[in-house]
Amino acid sequence: MTMGLVTRPARSTEDGAADLELLRRVAAGDRGAVDDLYQRFRRPAFALARRVLADDVLAEDVLQDVFLGIWRDPGAFDGTRGSVASWLLTMVHHKAVDAVRREESHRRRTARAEDDLALSAPVQTSDVEDDAWERMEAGRVRSALRALPEPQREALTLAYYGGYTQREVAALTGTPLGTVKTRMLAGMRRLKDTLGTGVPGAAGVTPFDGTAR
Repeated sequence: MTMGLVTRPARSTEDGAADLELLRRVAAGDRGAVDDLYQRFRRPAFALARRVLADDVLAEDVLQDVFLGIWRDPGAFDGTRGSVASWLLTMVHHKAVDAVRREESHRRRTARAEDDLALSAPVQTSDVEDDAWERMEAGRVRSALRALPEPQREALTLAYYGGYTQREVAALTGTPLGTVKTRMLAGMRRLKDTLGTGVPGAAGVTPFDGTAR
């Protein structure tokens, strides 16, 4: 994946002066100036974020984060270190790279949690028949889990087998807490219908308990 800054046409002195004026207006509390700055830089900023992330939604999230940061702290710009354009696009690049790292870390955590779920039935005997039975049950759980809709599977594996509370799952997935609880309850019911029992390791835990693990 190429993460270098996108090539863009050279900006004129007039462009640079206009950028500085917009930033001055932002610092003075002019909300409209942020919108003007967004319209001025949206295309190159989105192209850069999209190039790094390969995802339109995540790229838009990065842009929102960057321009919100400019509104909150326009004084972070240092004119001695470059133009407004280079400063802004550098921020876009850094935040896009950070988003890539978060997404990769999130995928790894989810994958580990799914693996833990499949292996959650303990094998406490050397008996060959028992060992075969436990492996078969683990396979059934894995198949049932993967048959769930992605949001339900993600919520269940992170909450019960990844060790995260429901509030943490909500924060990790960017989902409202109430939605996480609903997904977990629906997923538990579907697993129970499929397996004829609850999710292994989840006994005694109510999906609506905000501190459930």
